[in-house]
Amino acid sequence: MNIYKNLLLSILLALYSSLALTASGTLKPYSGKLDSPQFSLTDVQNKKHTLSDYQGNIVLVQFWATYCTPCRKEMPTMNNLIKKMDGKPFKIITVNMAEDKETVDSFLQQVPVDFPVLLDSDGSVLSQWKVFAAPANFILDKKGKIIFTLYGGTDWDSDEMVEKLTALTTMN
Repeated sequence: MNIYKNLLLSILLALYSSLALTASGTLKPYSGKLDSPQFSLTDVQNKKHTLSDYQGNIVLVQFWATYCTPCRKEMPTMNNLIKKMDGKPFKIITVNMAEDKETVDSFLQQVPVDFPVLLDSDGSVLSQWKVFAAPANFILDKKGKIIFTLYGGTDWDSDEMVEKLTALTTMN
């Protein structure tokens, strides 16, 4: 039963991801009622990460999948963003959307990253955050509250995005 649930979830996310290709790559102020549900997940190296560990930083939380074309295209720009934000209180956490570790590892062989890749193998965190498309991006303030969202891909290392994120790091 769990296999069918994950297969159905993957199919739905693939459909929504294709719709996200046409989404604007602009940060939108968050007006929802979701209060950054806490999570504790392990990364591909089996290291445990808790969302609260990142408080005090502006955090980009991205939900993604290996079959998501925009995810594949934007991950190198996220690597560049990390370098451009070096020395600032800024972190990236990515959460894979219910795929097995072998699939994620294979993807990371092709598209290496410089930030944690967490595994949400049963999709529970995905459900808590009410994610319906890949990539789904959330920008958290230093207290861990969601302040911006962005559905679909973007060039994270663009001058405009770096300026916006840098400005956020200087706020309390």
